[in-house]
Amino acid sequence: MAKHITDNDVERIVEILDGWRDKLTWEALCDACVPVINTKPARQTLIKFTRIINAYDACKKRLKEGISELRPLPSMRVAIERINRLERENERLKHENTQLLQQFVVWQYNSYAHGLDNHKLNKALPSIDRGQTEK
Repeated sequence: MAKHITDNDVERIVEILDGWRDKLTWEALCDACVPVINTKPARQTLIKFTRIINAYDACKKRLKEGISELRPLPSMRVAIERINRLERENERLKHENTQLLQQFVVWQYNSYAHGLDNHKLNKALPSIDRGQTEK
């Protein structure tokens, strides 16, 4: 049976895409996942996750635009590569945040439409009794 992809695995796969520099295909991405998550997921497994699809599309767009990079000294190459990766990660996270804010607006409207008020929505979670259970 195939290993299920965890949230941590999704984060790692998205980070792979943030640093991707070669030609990108789903097969190449699946192969790149092996050393990171210790399994080779199928393309069908990866496309079940919106974060992976969005990161894949952003990476494809970035590669298609062919952002040219200067040929820096080797000591600077590492720093430039890290900055570029962090900038790509930052853009991806901004996009994810926008999607989450849009989802929140939908939830907010639906809660209002179904009669949930702020008091009910902001009610604290029940406390967890971590004591011994009776036998």
